Order: sequence, then structure tokens, then C-alpha cells
Amino acid sequence: MDDNWQDNPKLAGIDKNKLDMLQQMAQQGAGKSPSDLLPFIMNAASQGRNAGLNFNSNEINTIIEVLKMGKSPRERAKLDKVVNLMKMMK
Repeated sequence: MDDNWQDNPKLAGIDKNKLDMLQQMAQQGAGKSPSDLLPFIMNAASQGRNAGLNFNSNEINTIIEVLKMGKSPRERAKLDKVVNLMKMMK
């Protein structure tokens, strides 16, 4: 993942600690298949909540939009698949 995604102006209103956690998570999750990503993301979300980092739906949607920028259609579809799986788990 491009480390510059955090500098996107659309993310200006999101807490730096949240963005740092996401960067760490992205590095650890790099190369995982969508089916492997789901439990990884669920665990990371739980750890984030335990650390007091809660994301509202607007923050989540903005982050996903930024992460999709510059990705191939296949990579975007993978992200969409993971997001849809996450929504079904709620």
C-alpha cells in the first residue's frame, strides 16, 4: 500500500492515531486473500476498540474511498468484497 494515502485531504478530519493504526494494519494485512483478511480485520477492529479507537460510518466510508484510489478494478473489487463481508458480520 502506498504510504502517502494518509496525506489525502479527504482524511483531514480523521484522528492521526486512527490513521496510524490503519497504516499498521494495512502493512500487516498486505498480501492476504479476502477470506484471510476478514478475520484479520475483525481482530484489528476489536483491538482498536479496546484501545479506544472507534470509527464512525463517515470515517469508514472516506477511508475506503481513499484506499480505492489508484487501484486496479480487481483490487477495488477485492476491497468491496471485504467491505461487504464486514457489513454482513455486523
